[in-house]
Amino acid sequence: MGTQMQPQLTVIIPHLNEPEGNLRRCLLALDAQNAPHLRLQIIVVDNGSVELPSAACADFPDVLLERETTPGPGPARNRGAMLAKSDLLAFVDADCVVEPGWAQTIVHTMNSHPEVDVIGGDIGILMTDPAHPTAIEAYESIYSYRVRLYVERHGYAATGNMAVRASVFRHVGPFGGIATMEDTAWGQRATALAFKTVFLPQAKVLTPSCRSFGELVRRWDRHVAHQFDDWRRGQSTRLRWFAVCLAVAGSPLLEAFRIFASERVSGLRNRLLALACLTRVRLYRARRMFDVARRDQAAALLESWNREGL
Repeated sequence: MGTQMQPQLTVIIPHLNEPEGNLRRCLLALDAQNAPHLRLQIIVVDNGSVELPSAACADFPDVLLERETTPGPGPARNRGAMLAKSDLLAFVDADCVVEPGWAQTIVHTMNSHPEVDVIGGDIGILMTDPAHPTAIEAYESIYSYRVRLYVERHGYAATGNMAVRASVFRHVGPFGGIATMEDTAWGQRATALAFKTVFLPQAKVLTPSCRSFGELVRRWDRHVAHQFDDWRRGQSTRLRWFAVCLAVAGSPLLEAFRIFASERVSGLRNRLLALACLTRVRLYRARRMFDVARRDQAAALLESWNREGL
């Protein structure tokens, strides 16, 4: 990487106990984005790993490795944003692989469209064998990263692939901590302040799917806990919450139509695998919703969701 040019884009990567190969792959893909007319600043912010990713970062001379002791990816991203030297910020996860032209697309879009404040880029699944995806890979290809829906219906971009003007980030304020859905809350604050978020499918990253069903549903533990907290603050009755549990359990019957119409997987085999995994996830989710309400477990789930194994 060159050192003469001011960086046009700072890429911030929160890190927690990620296998070295994943982070190295992420950094290699980012390093390839540099060009004579485009320079990136890359900041990896470790959030309490057993071992710092010093070796992986050392192979890339311009990569800055920092620490953030406050638990959660939000505080880690905030730390990186404080150190950024560019007018544009981008956030990706440590296991993501940016596709060719990702950085150039972000910088060009922001420079040529001053009315755009925040970008939500597409997120796809990095499959072990694209010709024969596993059931989890097929399911996640359709359901795990519905970025267009997040942006256009819910007013936020997923921080696994998000870009924002540094001035806008400062105006909206930092991401929340481990007890919040930090990307959702931050994005909806930005939308409420009339900042414009757009979906940019050309700026795409790929990320591995979960390695097991247990890893997949741990994500839903966090979502369910947040949903229950929001529900309780809204003064809704538990009877209505349990009605939603039943609706979630029955939803695979309707979602089958979405799966068979989706362009994100192809072939009967892959669609049936996606449907089987979806059914298993929705039944787990409904049971977890019931348990969280019955035992009032939300706080414990939120505090432990990404600290397992430390």
